[in-house]
Amino acid sequence: MENSGRGDDRYLVRSVARAAEVLDVLAASGPGAGLSVTEVAAAAKMSKSAAFATLYTLGQYGLAADDGEGMNRRYRLGMGLVRLGSTARRQIALQDLARPFLTELTQETRLTSRLAVPEGDAAVVIDQESAGVPHRFELQMGMRELPHCTGLGKAILAQVEDDEVIEILARSGMPRRTPQTITSAREMLTHLATVREVGYAIDDEEDAEGIFCIGSAIRDADGACVAAVSITGLKLEQTAAQLATLGEQVRRCAERISAALGYRDPEADAARP
Repeated sequence: MENSGRGDDRYLVRSVARAAEVLDVLAASGPGAGLSVTEVAAAAKMSKSAAFATLYTLGQYGLAADDGEGMNRRYRLGMGLVRLGSTARRQIALQDLARPFLTELTQETRLTSRLAVPEGDAAVVIDQESAGVPHRFELQMGMRELPHCTGLGKAILAQVEDDEVIEILARSGMPRRTPQTITSAREMLTHLATVREVGYAIDDEEDAEGIFCIGSAIRDADGACVAAVSITGLKLEQTAAQLATLGEQVRRCAERISAALGYRDPEADAARP
């Protein structure tokens, strides 16, 4: 199967490419009884042993399913792909909805704005609006933001209860990225209490020296945290007051995106006459 238009082959992970090819073969077979290992191997141009190992691995993650025994075993796409497809559709819808807000935030602050969604214990960047000025740091799509030392990560982490915070930090670890990184779970709980109070999280040179990031959580109509928005820039001579002003701008942006998703703040509703 050709890799035309998919990027530089130097970075191609063959085992992952093989799995993608097998999924394409299963998808092309359409509805029906499924395919045998021999049929998958022939269509994907690989050995039967490689086809079986790939199908077995995909099956462990719910991406492929099988029926029957022995020579009668047939393979088809797994229901795990339904979950991934639904998540992808939600992310695309969120990205489309949030884009004008990202553009406006960048115009207001003259800083790069980003949109990230929770994935496992990290925050994964799915969109960004560049400030259009050269930086001494690189921001990439698909970056995984650590929960304990990034503005996006901490903004999302602050939305769960303290017991779950402890579990997440135990799984992800709290590596010291700079001298400013918080590496104590107890200190992080205190820090997150402040994040919840002000509505935004500041990474003050905690992930990389000389760089700050401010993030705020986005909620959907059910009140669940589905994403976070942030701005990133060089710390230079930014004062605490200036960071707080930027934080309010990020918080307001997150609130507007949340409102567009149908979220209604119960405290704001209670305050209305």
